[in-house]
Amino acid sequence: MEKTGVTEALDVIYEDEVLLVVDKPAGILVHGDGTGTQTLTDLVADHLAAMGRPDARPQAVQRLDVGTSGLVLFSLDKATQPALDAQVAGHAMAKRYLVVVQGRFPSGEKVIEQPLGRDRHDARRMRVCAPGRGKPALTRVRRLACAGGRSLLAVELGSGRKHQIRVHLAHLGFPIVGDTLYNGARSASGLLLHAFEEELEHPLTHERLRLRTAWPARLGAWDPALWG
Repeated sequence: MEKTGVTEALDVIYEDEVLLVVDKPAGILVHGDGTGTQTLTDLVADHLAAMGRPDARPQAVQRLDVGTSGLVLFSLDKATQPALDAQVAGHAMAKRYLVVVQGRFPSGEKVIEQPLGRDRHDARRMRVCAPGRGKPALTRVRRLACAGGRSLLAVELGSGRKHQIRVHLAHLGFPIVGDTLYNGARSASGLLLHAFEEELEHPLTHERLRLRTAWPARLGAWDPALWG
């Protein structure tokens, strides 16, 4: 099937023989959905072909929602992919996000530990469940700054449930700006959620990698120095 959609420039953050990390733009799928729309995986494959690796078969180890931007890790080697998958499953990869929410979020660090499940009234949505139901989910949140009725937050996941950050913050009364699915205010910049930093063990060298994107301008004119 012919791919449709606007071609995006690929922002490669890290690349070697077994893995590649890119800064995903907002508005693009990581994997195909059967419609023929161009995906991030397609762009990575095109990049590898241009670099002389046309037979490489990139596999996304993680995924982000269409509206979320930021770091996505791809495995380029079947032999080492299980080691990456194990880090994801065991939460050995630390992934941190920048988020802009409505309202003045409390200062200090807050741990949100609420189980999540599907919303039986809307198949697109997830929801916080009563204790003992749903899947366990843990989110750590730290406020970085407040301005203009909004807060900039640093968020780290202790689990990887669908829409976890979006649901947990909306449940507390601080929906993400641009997240209309969970009652967030509309934004010309879309969903203001960005996967900013990731730490993982390299599957060959066992070096601890710490990778970051550039400051995402679409989140607004916050001081990048706030992120330590």
